[in-house]
Amino acid sequence: MTQRGRAGARPGSRPGARRSRDEESVPAAPRIDLAAARGRVRAVIEPVIERAGYDLEDVSISRAGRRHVVRVLVDTDGGINLDDVAVVSREISAALDEADERGGEVLAGEYQLEVGSPGVDRPLTQPRHWRRNRGRLVAVNGLTGRVVDVDETGVVLDVDGVPRAIPFAELGAGKVQIEFKRMDEADFGDEDDVDDEEDGEGEE
Repeated sequence: MTQRGRAGARPGSRPGARRSRDEESVPAAPRIDLAAARGRVRAVIEPVIERAGYDLEDVSISRAGRRHVVRVLVDTDGGINLDDVAVVSREISAALDEADERGGEVLAGEYQLEVGSPGVDRPLTQPRHWRRNRGRLVAVNGLTGRVVDVDETGVVLDVDGVPRAIPFAELGAGKVQIEFKRMDEADFGDEDDVDDEEDGEGEE
C-alpha cells in the first residue's frame, strides 16, 4: 500500500527536524462530519480514477492524532500492481489539492492518503467483483462453489460438480474462500526422472 501525505507542516519546518515545544502541542485533527467528508472526497476523486481506467471500490476517512487518514481502494480487470497504485495515488493527491485551491476545502487540516487494492476478504457485491474472481471458490447464499462463468445476468457456480446459475438479483454478498494446496497434490518433481538419472549414471 502506498502512502502519500498532503503538505501541512508549518512554514520553515523540514522533514526530520526536531519538533519544537509548540509543534509537539499541536492539537488533534479537527472534528469533522466524516460521512460528509467521505462524500466530498469521493465526488472529487472518482472521476479522476475512472479516467485513469480504474474502479473506485471504497473510500474511508478516520482520525489519527493531529491528521486524518484517507484510505482509497481501487481495482481493475487483471488486478492492480504497485506501479499502478503509485500512478493513481499521484492523480488522487493532485485532484484533492486542486479542489482545495479552488476554495472548496475537502478536508480540514492535514491528511495522509493511502491507496491500495481490495484484499480477498472484501465482499463480492458488484458484477465486476464476480467477473474478477472467476475460477475462485466462494461462499454465497449458503452455498460454497467455484465461479465458472459470469455474464450480464448472473453467476454460474460449480457446487460439488453441479452447475448452479444464480441471477444477480438473487445473489447476496459473496466471500472468497482461501484454499491451501494439499500436500499430496503438491508438485515435488518427477521422482521417476530422478530414478532414471541414477540408473543411468556411468553409462556411455
